[in-house]
Amino acid sequence: MTTTLEQKVFLALLLTVSIAFGWILFPFYGAVFWAVILAIIFSPLQRRLQRRIGNRPNLTALITLMVCLIVAVLPVILITGLLVQEGSSLYKQIESGELDVGQFVVGAREMLPDSLQQQLQRFGLGDLDQMRERLASGALQGSQFLATKAFSFGQGTFQFLVSFFVMIYLLFFLIRDGRELVAKIRRALPLTDNQKRRLFSKFTRVVRATVKGNIVVAITQGFLGGVIFAILGIPGSLLWGVLMAFLSLLPAIGAGLIWTPVAIYFLLQGMIVQGVILTLYGILVIGLVDNLLRPILVGKDTKMPDYLVLISTLGGLALFGLNGFVIGPLIAALFMSSWALFISPDTKPSSQ
Repeated sequence: MTTTLEQKVFLALLLTVSIAFGWILFPFYGAVFWAVILAIIFSPLQRRLQRRIGNRPNLTALITLMVCLIVAVLPVILITGLLVQEGSSLYKQIESGELDVGQFVVGAREMLPDSLQQQLQRFGLGDLDQMRERLASGALQGSQFLATKAFSFGQGTFQFLVSFFVMIYLLFFLIRDGRELVAKIRRALPLTDNQKRRLFSKFTRVVRATVKGNIVVAITQGFLGGVIFAILGIPGSLLWGVLMAFLSLLPAIGAGLIWTPVAIYFLLQGMIVQGVILTLYGILVIGLVDNLLRPILVGKDTKMPDYLVLISTLGGLALFGLNGFVIGPLIAALFMSSWALFISPDTKPSSQ
């Protein structure tokens, strides 16, 4: 009886201090999260370096950290700065009337056949002035949001630097001591060895597939979309490329939500060459990237149904902001694998 009481008290204490520790880390949850994700992604590089250099964990961790900064971190910072700058420029063009977004869409609508215009009228889209005002206001608000980010970033520079330092500092130790930490976590889990192997193997594969697969595909599609927009002389090509990258993370929607209306507008305006080029490029280049790269980078064993990816991504965005692009699908994949482990606990782990 005494032993049982002691165990309950100890478990209550363990749960309390764990919640308190998580509460302390919560202000830097983004830095901690990305440190863990990047450590998992770049751990194979650290192991290869250790095999070549020898048992020098500090040196291999430092080299891996430098590669991580060059490949993953610095490009994001540079693109974010350029995006804010382009958003500010776009805001000034819309505010001054140099770029009339509403006029573009209204002009395209006037070129539609009368039957289609009547259908739009039935759905309450017949008021040209009102529609133009709404579109212009929406574009102005969106570009103003990006423009104000430059000021808010300046105000939050200290907080950003602290979070960035926490991420880099933690990332170094996670790369260096990751194996020991994983071994301790595995020993603490009240599961069988087979279940632990399956769960940790699935977790590692899902993290690498989500980041290496989904994000690399998104970046590739966004880059290709931004390039063709720049070639065709469309204003804000970097901004549209970033939007295509984000939307390509959503299956059944994708980057086509950006380039398809632009291609239609070109065709309706009589700019046939530009419209055909953008349409063929969007279908044959941007569209095929997902079909070609995702199976190679993600693999069949970690691929989730499109509807689950869509729902988990949107839910992750609503709860965690931009981090939700990774957190949402990651939680969904772990949810599926945990229930699969519960249903068939004695199944042998699949080979990697």
